[in-house]
This record gives sequence, structure tokens and C-alpha cells, in this order.
Amino acid sequence: MANRLPEFLVVQRNGQTATSEDLAPLSFAGYAHFTAMQVRGRQIRGLDLHLERLRSASLELFGRALPDDQVRSYLRMAIEAGPADVSLMATIYSPAGEFTVAGPDVEPEVLIRTGPAAAGPQGPLSLMTVKHERVLPAVKHVGEVAKTYFLRQAAAQGFDDAAFVDHLDRLSEGTIWNLAFWDGNAVVWPEADVLSGITMSILRRQLERLGVPQRVQEVRLADLSILSGAVVMNSWTPGVPVRQIGSTRLPDAPALLELLNRAYQAEPLTSP
Repeated sequence: MANRLPEFLVVQRNGQTATSEDLAPLSFAGYAHFTAMQVRGRQIRGLDLHLERLRSASLELFGRALPDDQVRSYLRMAIEAGPADVSLMATIYSPAGEFTVAGPDVEPEVLIRTGPAAAGPQGPLSLMTVKHERVLPAVKHVGEVAKTYFLRQAAAQGFDDAAFVDHLDRLSEGTIWNLAFWDGNAVVWPEADVLSGITMSILRRQLERLGVPQRVQEVRLADLSILSGAVVMNSWTPGVPVRQIGSTRLPDAPALLELLNRAYQAEPLTSP
């Protein structure tokens, strides 16, 4: 059976149902940034973090950002137009398009789509390692062919996905995931140039509130043998167990998964 196309429930541009005329130019564009979230009961975890991400990325890419209240209104309209539980992606782009220098009066625009709620894979996952560093790693920008390319390369070699290793031989992040490790007592976040995921940021502040030890340190492949487990996380889930990175097998870490899920559930849901 052929793979079905994604089921988009709502597609809106600047708070209005997007038309084919709205979307046609964007089909060939790649200069934009976005944030992805799981909406539950028409509410969002880490809403402040999503707004901060969109604001800072807009300033980086476009030199200006929309007011938070305006972005919140667009989120609210998209959420109210569909089911209570959805996956939502908010993309911000410039109507000036690519390969141009936009003038100071060009206002960014917002494209929002929703689809069925998602929870991510169960795991445990095996990750192939590849040498790769994202351009503008602090920005969640679109058009990153490497993510899908390395995922497919990993699958062709019998792995579930890929983890990136930077020029200093440090593990950094996965294709669409943040990495976290466990030493038996503390959560270890890899020190490298990575995208600070919203779920990762939620977990870090809630682990701090719960008094759970955590630290940031360089993690290389040779260090994996002395660690007590690893997970990946993104907007789908606060933790999917990882059983292998490269050729190194990792032990199960149920205590880490329990802590991350408890920290995630401690983050309040907020209406936009």
C-alpha cells in the first residue's frame, strides 16, 4: 500500500485559511524558521519558550520580529479551528522571498498547520554516527536536507536514526532530536553547538525545580562506555530510550526516563 500523505487539519496564513495562491510561492521557498508543538486540550507546554524561539529566530533571519501577542492570536485561531489535541507547526517567513535583500518595512508572515496528535516512537533506538554540523544551529530553520538524508542513510545501514558528531569529535544532537545522557545520578546534556529544543528547555527548568542534578559536558564516543544510558527527545516526547550509538551498546535507563517524564508532566499547559 502506498504511503498516505500527511493529514493536515488546518492550514492558515496570518490567521486566515491559506489559499493555493498563498501557498504556491512557499512551495519553492526555503528561507524561514519554525517551531513545532503538541497541543493537548487546546493548550501548550512551554508556550513562553516557543514564543521566545520564534522571536529570536525572526530577529536573526529577518532583523525584525512580530509581537508575541500577534503570534499568540494566530496560534489561538489555528487551535480553535480544529480538534482539541493536535500537532502544530508554526512557520515564520518573509514575503520578500529568497535570494533578495528585504527592506526594513517587510513584515514577516506566519503559516500554521495542524495535523493529528503524535507521540513519537517507543524505542529503544540505535543511532548511526555521522560527522555533521548544522548551519545556524541555534535556529530551527527549514530546508535542512541533511536531516532526512542522514536518517535514510542510517536506515539503509540497519540503524533507526543518526546522531551528529562535530569537528571536535563531540556528540551534539540527532537528526530531529536532542540528546541526553545519564550517569546514574545526574542528567548529562552534551556540550556542543546545538538547537536547544523546547522539550529540552522544559526539562532543564523542571529538573532544576525538582532538585534533580544535571550538568552540561562534552560527550565523545569514548565516553559512552562509562555512562549509564541515553535518550533522545523532541516535541513528540520527553524521552525515547537509545540502546546503541555507533558501535557502543548502552544500558537501559528506566530511572532517567521516569525522571524526564515526571519533569515534563510538571510543566503546566497554557492557552495561547
